[in-house]
Amino acid sequence: MAMGELPTIRWGIIATGLISSWFVEDLVLEWQGLKVKHIIQAIGSSSLQKGQDFAAKYCPKQTPQIYDIYGKVYLDNEVDIVYIGTPHGYHYRDCMEAIAAGKNILCEKSFTLNARQAREIFDAARAKNVYVAEAMWLRHRPLYLELKRLLHEEKVIGDVFRANCDFASDIGLENLPATSRYRDLSLGAGSFLDIGVYSLTWIMLALNDRPAGQGQKPHIMAAQTHEDGIEVTTSAILQYPSTSRQGIVTTTNKSSGAPGEVFAAIHGTEGFVEVEGKAPSIPESFTVYPKQKGGSADRCFFKREMWQGQRHEYAPLGRGFVYEAQNTALDVLAGRKESSIMPWAETLYIMEIMDEIRRQGKTIYPGE
Repeated sequence: MAMGELPTIRWGIIATGLISSWFVEDLVLEWQGLKVKHIIQAIGSSSLQKGQDFAAKYCPKQTPQIYDIYGKVYLDNEVDIVYIGTPHGYHYRDCMEAIAAGKNILCEKSFTLNARQAREIFDAARAKNVYVAEAMWLRHRPLYLELKRLLHEEKVIGDVFRANCDFASDIGLENLPATSRYRDLSLGAGSFLDIGVYSLTWIMLALNDRPAGQGQKPHIMAAQTHEDGIEVTTSAILQYPSTSRQGIVTTTNKSSGAPGEVFAAIHGTEGFVEVEGKAPSIPESFTVYPKQKGGSADRCFFKREMWQGQRHEYAPLGRGFVYEAQNTALDVLAGRKESSIMPWAETLYIMEIMDEIRRQGKTIYPGE
């Protein structure tokens, strides 16, 4: 089907930072399997010049309307859905303003600062009858969906009983100004909301095989470390009482992992899986290793190259937002109000777990 024959969705982009630039690059990307024509209808920025520069760089073949106030995007009748790419601390404000204007929303992760804010957004969206979804792009990726299927439908490693995931990213916190979103608590500063949600998402894939938003809550033991009041390292153990499955979530913004390294491991009764990539947010492959034969002592001394695993590689496509953008557009075009991949109940489930980890770690944001 030619691009001109595809159904069209018209986007309003809120904020012109790095994450918005990545998202827009993928919106205008042409790729095999594209089912929707994405139009950048409007861009909301802190200044007209910034908005114009953003449009010229990231969507040069389109001519969006540039606004210097976000609210003007919400009031633009030509906009079908808004993408909110502001810092975490602004998500509640921006979502509520967009909903009041009757706009559909795709809002970046972490969805809000806490579960209370998320509930209020969903209540408002329900009353206004608009679509709202958390932009957890990882869950839309083919690699993530296929691994989930292999683990819980085909049971390629038997019954999963434990998993761990670490996200380490050195942002040079000590050199950043107090105005940086990485240091401003009102904006949700800290490693956990920013990148720890990815570690938690991989643990959810491994341990919670119930439909999105369902399943019992895990028992949690967590600790967090702070510097100048900012959370910089989080460690949490999650344990599901009914299945005895355990997961370890770790994150830090004080050091970086090596690109291409194994960042997650999932263990089952008949083998294990390792997941690799540039970071937990950008997975590139996973390898399924069946349980090795032989005595337990012998297995302890197997060299790496002796393990025979099946590697599943996924070539990158754009920045990786193409799947999320297309699924969201198809939802809106079909008149749905929630994403089947990231429904409201799942966002609340994750936010409640994050709230408990922060409660134990003593990370509190203004207004809580």
